Amino acid sequence: MDRIGPLYDHKPTAYFANARDGEVAPLLEKPSEKALELGCGHGATLSRLKQRGLAGWTAGIEINTEAAAAARSRLDHVVAGNIESLSDASLPENLDLILCLNMLEHLVDPWSALKRLVARLRQGGLVIASIPNIRHVGTLGPLLFCGRFDYAESGTLDRGHLRFFTRRSARGLFEAAGLAVTRVDAPVAGKSALLDALTLGLARDLCAYQFLIRAER
Repeated sequence: MDRIGPLYDHKPTAYFANARDGEVAPLLEKPSEKALELGCGHGATLSRLKQRGLAGWTAGIEINTEAAAAARSRLDHVVAGNIESLSDASLPENLDLILCLNMLEHLVDPWSALKRLVARLRQGGLVIASIPNIRHVGTLGPLLFCGRFDYAESGTLDRGHLRFFTRRSARGLFEAAGLAVTRVDAPVAGKSALLDALTLGLARDLCAYQFLIRAER
């Protein structure tokens, strides 16, 4: 029995509809012939990348059945289910690009899941991922000074997050899967951007709300 799926049944439509091609595109070195997104939602990101000529054949894996149904109108192939319980035979092969955008932290065993996905990736293929940064001051402050670690409907402490990562442990996740990490971006926004500026970037890992990682097989 899949105990993870019900966590996403109550999520609002916007949770699955966000297009993140603006974050992904700068990390792509060239267009991808075959691309897969883990947790594709409504398929907005890969659909936009395809429209921009950055992806050819597109596929998605999505645990929420309604979101998967919506993605089928946008992507070439959609597998509905939990990556951790899907068979290897159901996963596309010979991929050039795998997207894991704020998804690996939702898994019970992201290390094993990522290894399985990398096995479907061609040599020279890319994995692009975003992972929330548990060291962000917005999380550490309440924890250190107020003893609070309150889960929410979205964000770093999303109720569906089962694993938490720093820059170092995030890199370790990809390296353990046999990937070479070639780029790590740490974007800042809001009040954290002021702290980042005042510290001349020296406190970047306290200011970054997530890490954008590009890794190559």
